[in-house]
Amino acid sequence: MSEVEVLKLRRSDLRRCAELERVLFDGDDPWSRAAFSAELDQGHHYVGAYLGERLIGYAGLAVNGRPPHAEAEVHTIGVDPEHQGEGVGKALLRALLSRADEHRATTFLEVRTDNEAAIKMYRDHGFEIVGLRPRYYQPSGADAHTMRREAVEVS
Repeated sequence: MSEVEVLKLRRSDLRRCAELERVLFDGDDPWSRAAFSAELDQGHHYVGAYLGERLIGYAGLAVNGRPPHAEAEVHTIGVDPEHQGEGVGKALLRALLSRADEHRATTFLEVRTDNEAAIKMYRDHGFEIVGLRPRYYQPSGADAHTMRREAVEVS
């Protein structure tokens, strides 16, 4: 089996992103192909994790403002359940954080309060919980933590 590569997300893989969304976020209004397309149209930074030609994960980031006041927001990270626990999510997150660091941006994200694996991954990458958003995810009504990672200076 080939090694996973993190590359710019291909528009031809947006249908696959939507398929994974339905599996991963079935109870919480999964994104459609059109939603992913709109994210790319807005110029947001999206990457895919590819095993050969097959997309097994995706992630997106928006950067707003300019240094030293830039902020970034992780819009989504999703990994095919068959490949969870293999470091794919970490590789995707690192690609997003690399882009945020290029802009010296403080980075924010929301994560379900019951997603302990994701919370640990985010903490391991410098995020801290800074707030709670009750009933953030719909229609399930699940709560979310807001997490923040301070800007990192790239030398």
